[in-house]
Amino acid sequence: MDRKALAKTAGEAVARIAYLSSHVVLSIQPALAIDSEFSKHLHTYSTRLPGLGEKAPEIVALRHNVDPLLSAFQPLRDGKFVSVTTSSSVLLPSVPHLYKLAQYPIVIHVSLHASPNPDYSDITAIRQSGFVFLQSETLQEAQDLALTAHALAIQSGKGVIHFFDPANSRDDSPIEPVKADLFRDVLGLDTAILPSPDNSTSLYVDDGRRATMVEENAVASGGSPGEGLTTKDTTSRAALEKASNGGGSSVGSSVRESSADSRPTVSSATSIESSSTRPVTSDDIYELLETIWSKINRATGRSYRTFEYTGPENAESALFIFGSTGLFVDELGAAKSSDEFAKCGLITARLYRPWNGLHLAESLPTSVRRIAVLEQIRRKTTKWGPLLLDVLTSLRTRPSASGSIMVVGHQLGYIEPATVHQALRGIFQNLSLATPYQNLEVGSRAGPLQTRDQYGLTQPKVESAYMKILDQVFGERLYIANRLDAANAGLSASIGASPEYGFGSLLARKDHRSRFIGDVKTAAATHDFATDVPRSWLSKWALSAEDDTVVNTIAPDVISRLSNDGSKLASTLLESKSLFFKESQWLIGSDAWAYDLGNSGVHHVLASGANVNMLIIDSQPWSERAAADAARRKKDIGLYAMNFGNAYVASVAVYSSYTQVLEAMIEADRFKGPSVVLAYLPYNKEDDSPLTVLQETKKAVDLGHWPLYRWNPENEENGEPNFSLDSERIKQELEEFLKRDNHLTQLMNRHPKFAANLSESYGTEVRALQKRKAKDAYDAMLESLYGAPMTILFASDNGNAESLAKRLGNRGKARGLKAMVMAMDDYPLEDLPTEENVILITSTAGQGEFPQNGRAFWDAVKDTTELDLSQTKYAVFALGDSHYWPRKEDKHYYNKPGKDLDARIAFLGGQKLADIGLGDDQDPDSYQTGYGEWEPKLWQALGVDKVEGLPEEPPPITNEDIKIQSNFLRGTIAEGLNDTSTGAISASDQQLTKFHGTYMQDDRDLRDNRKAQGLEPAYAFMIRCRLNGGVASPSQWLQMDSISSSYGNETMKLTTRQTFQFHGVVKSKLKSAMRGINKALMTTIAACGDVNRNIMVSPLPTKSAFHRDVHHISAKISDHLLPSTTAYHEIWLKDNDSEEKQTKVAGDAVVDNEPLYGPTYLPRKFKITIAVPPHNDTDVYAHDIGLIAIKDADGKRLEGFNVLVGGGMGVTHNNKKTYPRTGSMLGYFPASQIHIVCEKIMLVQRDHGDRKNRKHARLKYTVDDMGVDVFRSKVEELLEAKFDDPKPFEFKSNIDTFGWQKDEFGMNHFLMFIENGRVEDTAEFPMKTGLREIAQVHKGDFRLTPNQHLCLSGVPDDDLDMIKGMLKKYKLDNLHFSGLRLSSSACVAFPTCGLAMAESERYLPELITKLEGCLEENGLRQDSIVMRMTGCPNGCARPWLAEVAFVGKAYGAYNMYLGGGYHGQRLNKLYRSSIMEEEILEIMKPLLKRYALERQEGERFGDFVIRIGMIKPTREGRDFHNDVAEEESDAE
Repeated sequence: MDRKALAKTAGEAVARIAYLSSHVVLSIQPALAIDSEFSKHLHTYSTRLPGLGEKAPEIVALRHNVDPLLSAFQPLRDGKFVSVTTSSSVLLPSVPHLYKLAQYPIVIHVSLHASPNPDYSDITAIRQSGFVFLQSETLQEAQDLALTAHALAIQSGKGVIHFFDPANSRDDSPIEPVKADLFRDVLGLDTAILPSPDNSTSLYVDDGRRATMVEENAVASGGSPGEGLTTKDTTSRAALEKASNGGGSSVGSSVRESSADSRPTVSSATSIESSSTRPVTSDDIYELLETIWSKINRATGRSYRTFEYTGPENAESALFIFGSTGLFVDELGAAKSSDEFAKCGLITARLYRPWNGLHLAESLPTSVRRIAVLEQIRRKTTKWGPLLLDVLTSLRTRPSASGSIMVVGHQLGYIEPATVHQALRGIFQNLSLATPYQNLEVGSRAGPLQTRDQYGLTQPKVESAYMKILDQVFGERLYIANRLDAANAGLSASIGASPEYGFGSLLARKDHRSRFIGDVKTAAATHDFATDVPRSWLSKWALSAEDDTVVNTIAPDVISRLSNDGSKLASTLLESKSLFFKESQWLIGSDAWAYDLGNSGVHHVLASGANVNMLIIDSQPWSERAAADAARRKKDIGLYAMNFGNAYVASVAVYSSYTQVLEAMIEADRFKGPSVVLAYLPYNKEDDSPLTVLQETKKAVDLGHWPLYRWNPENEENGEPNFSLDSERIKQELEEFLKRDNHLTQLMNRHPKFAANLSESYGTEVRALQKRKAKDAYDAMLESLYGAPMTILFASDNGNAESLAKRLGNRGKARGLKAMVMAMDDYPLEDLPTEENVILITSTAGQGEFPQNGRAFWDAVKDTTELDLSQTKYAVFALGDSHYWPRKEDKHYYNKPGKDLDARIAFLGGQKLADIGLGDDQDPDSYQTGYGEWEPKLWQALGVDKVEGLPEEPPPITNEDIKIQSNFLRGTIAEGLNDTSTGAISASDQQLTKFHGTYMQDDRDLRDNRKAQGLEPAYAFMIRCRLNGGVASPSQWLQMDSISSSYGNETMKLTTRQTFQFHGVVKSKLKSAMRGINKALMTTIAACGDVNRNIMVSPLPTKSAFHRDVHHISAKISDHLLPSTTAYHEIWLKDNDSEEKQTKVAGDAVVDNEPLYGPTYLPRKFKITIAVPPHNDTDVYAHDIGLIAIKDADGKRLEGFNVLVGGGMGVTHNNKKTYPRTGSMLGYFPASQIHIVCEKIMLVQRDHGDRKNRKHARLKYTVDDMGVDVFRSKVEELLEAKFDDPKPFEFKSNIDTFGWQKDEFGMNHFLMFIENGRVEDTAEFPMKTGLREIAQVHKGDFRLTPNQHLCLSGVPDDDLDMIKGMLKKYKLDNLHFSGLRLSSSACVAFPTCGLAMAESERYLPELITKLEGCLEENGLRQDSIVMRMTGCPNGCARPWLAEVAFVGKAYGAYNMYLGGGYHGQRLNKLYRSSIMEEEILEIMKPLLKRYALERQEGERFGDFVIRIGMIKPTREGRDFHNDVAEEESDAE
């Protein structure tokens, strides 16, 4: 134990004891994000203290309103020791459970609330529940009695409730923790036997379980029972049964011995033993307590008794306080001799139940003749307090020195410290009367002014999404009957938010409206209005009062007329103006309503058939623990409601489908009857980030845990199906899930105890079956081969380890070995001991983690103690990067998975074939260097190193091979699209589809969970459009919007390449989406791949004529460099049933031609951009070709371009041979021939670019390899013309200019901020809907910007007010963001990008939010600082040009770069490597403050960090890795 940590509060001391004494601790909290008296300490201990059996206990956080004590049954029945830490608020609602839990060894630690005036009636109300009750007052007592409670529960098998008022010990001095030897002695851990598992399944019905003792009586042979020596041992039935099965002596090892230290010695004579079982009695409890307290006394000198008396031995009066004693103790101790209470004694109960009247009588001096009983009970249900009755019963027959004792009851309320003396005087004056007043109230019953909600509960921030949608949909018509913030006549928040209360409130509301309709009809017939106008409107309204559509339409007019009338009657009616609307009435609840104790209110609503809408928000994340906990009995309210047959039911998730949420709420409102909308919003804590909620939602929806559906009984009348499944992407799987779930539901009902196993085993069994089938298939195949077996298991993230494993397998087969190659996670671990030779190859992921397809294997291997590998020979090869984690404290991450695996296999008895091989990316040939040294040792160990005549290995297939064999980009794409057995396409086709504008991806948020369920990854495709210059018409925008909703994930991404991107398009919808794009007169050809891609152009809103010139040139270049293959039309656009055929020659060869590209296209991707000074918003220096537009002499039209070549952003971490580069100037060329210039530059790259090493294949390396002058000459040779000297130009920024601007023709343009380019609808911001509405009326165009924002262009003055109004309505005109946020940009990264190492788009907004407070403090809110983030070093968001950039290194870790040029003209440089958020903030906040204080006039942030010496400037690309602030390549 950690003896240095002093306990400062009772909650801390008790939490420590509970933690150390339990297998499971239920931490009941007001909210998951709000700590209780105990929870923060429990979580602290979990990071540094072992628990029972040297293993940390499971700490389960539960909200107080989800019937939390239900969670105790399962671990108790599994034979675990359970403790609960809670406030007193959960006790009364848990009464149905307490009577059963009292018969288990559970300890409930109760902190009485609300301080400083706690209500002890929470304790007295449950005093007959069968629990043992212990009360502590001081800090030391809290620790000792917490230990006592656990020892008593373990030794008696009974439940113990330990309660205390935390305010009572608030000023106590800190105390030392319990010493380890005393702790073990008191608990009896050295001899403890765990309770046996219990097969009970009922929760509410008494199953007859009782805590019992076993008495053993030994009678010496030769003597009679009366004469022999008898020994009594009280032990639990479970312990006895365990002992009889070889678990140890039930006498010597019992955990429930009544007097283990004082047991008489038994004669050595032969004895006859008999035993009997009986329930645990009060006497057993008293004896056990005496033993426990005697041990504490011997070790510490502190003594405890059932009742504690303090005061004079000759006292005539005494106070018996059941409440907070602190103030009274202090006052009695300071009493003067003249005070009435100077010689008064004080009595408190340490053991409240079972009550021992004899002990009470014995604890009092015989001189006492008057006792004042003070009970701190606010909820008084009987005339006489429960403690008063206990005391009267105990003392009525006890004589005193002066006759019987008079007992006087008092009700103790809140007493201010300054009035304690006066209160005591009043008590003793009453006590001294001949006939004292009974039940005299002392102090204030109400206590100090407090809020109604003692926890300060508010609606979790994440749940506001659904509330905002309700507000948006129903507006003034919305009426929520049980709002948390409603004023409910002093009701507690928990009652006011309950379905019972809300339903009653709605019924009252309906009655109120009925009376209101009558009042309106009466008013319409009177002449009490100032004019007759209101009467006609009221009459019209009254006729349609129950017609939703009509009444809601005319209600605003009626209210307007009454407001204008001004009469007294009009004012009276307006007091209830909301009733003029036919309200959409809702009850808002949580998943607490789904538990048995909360379900009755839901039942009442459904059974009533009333037109009431219920929105029930379920916040429980999908997890194995929740799925397996059958005893939680959380009901499926959706199924429950559907069984009624009269209710509309929908299951929705705002982070999965915003559109479906809207549809469900609207349908629920229209339905005439009860409606239940089950809304999923999973979080572990109420303050979880939206990203966490999104990830949890996706897992639950994808795996069928939370299917999206709508059930409408009225549909049947219209001939439509009642049930509509909205989980589109895995619709078939979900239907199968529902069928299976229906079968299992019936099975679970018949066999409830199997429910948990049935509900969780499906995915596990599928996975195990897949492993077994794969292994058996390999075994069958190898049977026919000869030679020693060699099983090769790999774990691979990027494919290198997998490639090595397969190559090793092929080489092994060539040497006569029976080689089998499998991913580690696909291998059945139980077969490992049967293998003769095992080779393990693993790469390194993240912070020294196993790759995804080896994690489950490693988790099983590291935890097992049952694998005997003594007959197995093995070898390990590991792949890593010794410089990936540069800091010394992180060096152990290098090849950590391989090293850990090698050590563990050796520990389990494995015999090494060869020492571990380490492949290092820093070696000359990368990991191949280490591998080349390791493989020969392996062959030598296996005895196959001298095999001759080995066949030559075919060279690996490269991208160049794939392209040349693809038949002009056809490959087998068409066949792959028709393959319905998988959502994927082949690896080679994945490379080819890039040329067609689409990437295959999978949802990385779901990978692990789908794998665990035996499902393939959630494959889907990203589609990128080719949108020249980023200009789209309104009709094209609408078509893109429709495609994203119909085929994608309901969002659009405006990319850093100035085009549209769609995510989540499944294979079956891919062709339809492509055709939809084509119908919009757009295409996706060459949006990706080794060709010229989308050409970028500055949006230029203020110079429309010049923009038109530049855009025309961009279109000319784009069309000129477009690939000529007809494969795109053939695969995506041609109708399969069409007779249209390609002309073929020589068999199946299609007649196709690529005059510019040739059959192998370019070595790598090729990008062109056009910038118009002074705006470098296209990052002209970052691309293969950068064209800087030069105006004519009048400054109005385009004349030509300065031409840059060799820019590029892609880098590989720690590979100094890769680097970003800014473009080099070739010179000036006229606009009329610029498309030819681009062609010739591209042709030089085609013919001279590196086609062997794709990491060295971009134009930037070609230019550096050749030199700028040589490269220029090559281009001029093809052009047959020379470049002129570059024309002068000046750039001032590379960010967008937001807001309204007017061009030279008087047209208006609005550039709006769209964070990271994600166009979507959320509850807070219905952006996608707003832009769709605008596109339906807009007459100009939409211009996408390279910084991922949007320019609404060409708005005539006549439409300006209308467009402004629409922008305001949908919050699209909001530009009140910090300069840092407006200047930020991020790539997509997780969850769809396969290259991402860390979050980007989903994380950058959070990081900026955490910096904005610092910006505000230092006056930098409006200052533009260019910040960019990417999830990997490939540079999609062009991070290397930002003033500050964060590039993903591993999940949650980033390299930080500083010093980029504000105009996009200078590369930044590495400042810190592999830092987490905490370090980022520690660096950025002081740096921003320093920038605010020390910057020079007009000095930009990137220039500032260079001037102050934080970072050195990067002069050119090859200088990028030099003079960095923190080397990435320290020696290991």
